[in-house]
Amino acid sequence: MNQILNFTRVTALALADSVNPCAIAVLAIVLIALLTQDPTKRKKVLLGGFSFISAVYIGYLIYAVFLVGIFNILQSSLSSTYLLISKIFYNGLAVLAMIIGALQIKDYFHYKAGSFATEMPIFMRPKMKKWVKKITSPTSAFIIGIFVTLFLLPCTIGPLIIVSGLLAEIGILSAIPWLLYYNLLFVIPMIIITLIIYFGFAKVEDVAGWKEKNIRTLHLIAGILMFLVGFSLLMGWL
Repeated sequence: MNQILNFTRVTALALADSVNPCAIAVLAIVLIALLTQDPTKRKKVLLGGFSFISAVYIGYLIYAVFLVGIFNILQSSLSSTYLLISKIFYNGLAVLAMIIGALQIKDYFHYKAGSFATEMPIFMRPKMKKWVKKITSPTSAFIIGIFVTLFLLPCTIGPLIIVSGLLAEIGILSAIPWLLYYNLLFVIPMIIITLIIYFGFAKVEDVAGWKEKNIRTLHLIAGILMFLVGFSLLMGWL
């Protein structure tokens, strides 16, 4: 597969996934939990934030490698008819991206907390918060972060499925560098937020408030990116 096309696809999908209110909200809760323990120890916030982000990075890498493996197995088992179904499979991923994009754009005009495929379901939020409140140190932030990624999947797995499906044809080993790059882009906003809090440019409450105030815009940006990627895939431009 053309490396430039891979770069464009992976970058666009990762950016769409990174502009995600779910991840920002959960990180804010984590940082608040750490600050509650001792508001004077900002270094603890930095280490705890980065520990949590590392857990998210590793967790999503594992999920992505698993998905690539599943798609790769499916392609191998259908090798005799692969040429016949590959176009359908490829177009299916494109349509999925467009549907997720449309749902994100819908949230801009008709927002509802816990929307299907775009936000964490309401029933999962109390459980997630219960886990996060157990964070008392960078070590616990990492351990609990691994479990918390499961709660993030309902609102972030769409782009991950699409990028995994696109990378499956090059094999797991060849896909790993692309997945490392994808996940790096995905966590960059969380890294920036953690650094902003650590250096005192803003309070965690300010970040959480900004997210709530701009949540529709975040959905719109993510939706436009996803829809354009899906449309470009469907048209054969990517």
